[in-house]
Amino acid sequence: MILMILILVLLFGGIAAGFSGRMNTMLPRWISVGAIAINLFISLWMAAQPNTNSSPWLLQLKLNWIPSFGISFHLALDGISLLMIILTFFLGIIAVAISWNEIHFRVGFFHFNLLWVLAGITGVFLTMDLFLFYFFWEVMLIPMYFLIGIWGHENRQYAAYKFFIFTQASGLLMLMSIIALYFVHGQATDQYTFNYFDLLGTSMNKQTAQWIMLGFLAAFVVKLPVIPFHTWLPDAHTEAPTAGSLILAGLLLKTGAYGLIRFILPLFPEQSAAIAPVAMALGVTGIVYGAVQAYGQTDLKRLIAYSSVSHMGFVMLGVFALTEIALQGVVMQMITHGISTGALFIIAGLLYERIRTRDVTQMGGFWKSIPVASVITLIFAMASLGLPGLGNFVAEFLTLIGSWSANKTMTLIATIGIVFATAYSLRIMQKVFLGKSRLEHHQSLADLTARERLILLPLVIVIILLGVHPQPAIDLAKDGLQKTLNREFQAPKEPKIINPNYQTLTVPATEKGVHHE
Repeated sequence: MILMILILVLLFGGIAAGFSGRMNTMLPRWISVGAIAINLFISLWMAAQPNTNSSPWLLQLKLNWIPSFGISFHLALDGISLLMIILTFFLGIIAVAISWNEIHFRVGFFHFNLLWVLAGITGVFLTMDLFLFYFFWEVMLIPMYFLIGIWGHENRQYAAYKFFIFTQASGLLMLMSIIALYFVHGQATDQYTFNYFDLLGTSMNKQTAQWIMLGFLAAFVVKLPVIPFHTWLPDAHTEAPTAGSLILAGLLLKTGAYGLIRFILPLFPEQSAAIAPVAMALGVTGIVYGAVQAYGQTDLKRLIAYSSVSHMGFVMLGVFALTEIALQGVVMQMITHGISTGALFIIAGLLYERIRTRDVTQMGGFWKSIPVASVITLIFAMASLGLPGLGNFVAEFLTLIGSWSANKTMTLIATIGIVFATAYSLRIMQKVFLGKSRLEHHQSLADLTARERLILLPLVIVIILLGVHPQPAIDLAKDGLQKTLNREFQAPKEPKIINPNYQTLTVPATEKGVHHE
């Protein structure tokens, strides 16, 4: 029941945090830290266990939920999803810590929404039932809407509405595709089910498959986001509180990338290959366009937001290159972008707390007064531009190598986009920390406190480790990526099944190397 525990701890922790806020504003903070820390410990423990399976699946839980409609509470964990939930809980603790002194009102409700959005993200990374997947996809939406709309900045309501409309509209298109796939499979096999593994290889004509795939694709490219569906992202990032920007950049965007790998490629392999040139072109356009827009921004958070659009272009390029090396780069990009861009948003939030502005034209010369913050920002700015020795370089290098054999022209253009990344990354350092200060009394700026250093130091360590020793993460995702590309992504062996009366049915002799729950 480990996989269910990961979700329940967050859901019940959120409820406890919400109610405890009425008694003491410190209780929600500690409850949130405790709940996420438990999950982080469990996920790291699972990662440390040797995998002797012949299958990429490490754990599985399947409960009959609404069997008359083919709906089950089906969770499964492989190396890809394990990496994603470790990232979720790691950044979740950072989000609680960075909001410790930033959130001063409705503290309990804030932490309720924070834990529930993490629960939704965890469910998205674990579920193997398409109905349940859509449920968790929607669970992410409402709490994030409240995080932006209540605790955001001046134009928070506009940004929250825009985020909600884009995500909800694209999510409804995915729901239509899920229902269509359900009926197409049922008519072909006389078995109506939302089970992911049963739906793999569903027989349908090419035109039907193309339309169903486009519904899934709409939800994922909007969440990623891909040009031209990106316009909600800069507004949401700019107006969100620091923890909200961290969750958006580090985790919510990754659910779109995860959806492309987990659902688009295995469910629609022929259609994926057919649209690959267009998808790669959109990815490369995003790389260049996002970098150019980032360079032209004066709002620091908006600048970082457009850098996310650029970095997520590498995800589209790598996914639709349809090579194992490129997909390894995509997984690394999902992790390293979450770390580096999340850290830059944290630094932007810390600067805003001190000088009450995000306008880079009013900054400058901060290096002398806040040297520790300056050095840490330099590390993540260099990571963002892909400096060797840091995690982002590994991600982009693998993606470019893997996409070269698929489309040399797109790969060359994407490589040029890295030059623009260098420009906006160096602009951050020049405008904020070097040159002459345009703020009065900037020498009195306080450098990072012990708490703030404790928050940023783990991010520094992780981005360096991923740059110098990325192999453990690559190895963990390798089997799942190979099975995805080879169309061999079959269901793990059945574990104990819980029937509607909750009587345990024990499966006879287990096969060698397969873990059962």
